[in-house]
Amino acid sequence: MAIYNSEISLKSKGENDIIDITEDVQNVVSNSGLKEGLCNLFVVGSTATISTMEYDNGLIHDFPKILDKIAPKNQEYKHHLTWHDDNGRSHCKATLMGASFTLPFQNGRIIHGTWQQIVFIELDTRSRNRNLVVQLVGE
Repeated sequence: MAIYNSEISLKSKGENDIIDITEDVQNVVSNSGLKEGLCNLFVVGSTATISTMEYDNGLIHDFPKILDKIAPKNQEYKHHLTWHDDNGRSHCKATLMGASFTLPFQNGRIIHGTWQQIVFIELDTRSRNRNLVVQLVGE
């Protein structure tokens, strides 16, 4: 069993920026030399998440609206009162969605559905430089 580590660097536009990283993840797997195993993605930071979705214009528009219902902008967050950074809702959404995602790969290819892409979602209220840790375990 081997372990391979890499990173994916991103620059987000700010809150609700959804970035398709499927090809980036596949490139890491392809460059690893591993053929079968698990790929774990971890976003370094407490105001972003990684997930899967059908990456189309409709869902890219709809998903932020759903997140706003879960943690609305016009609500008081104690985090704001403590840190004065206006991103309490960002922390709440990130906590609910999680900071990591794992998927299998086989024959050097990540396994995902035809309409299922891996996405990074920026939840912070401002543009950020992000690093995603990619760790593969396999053979």
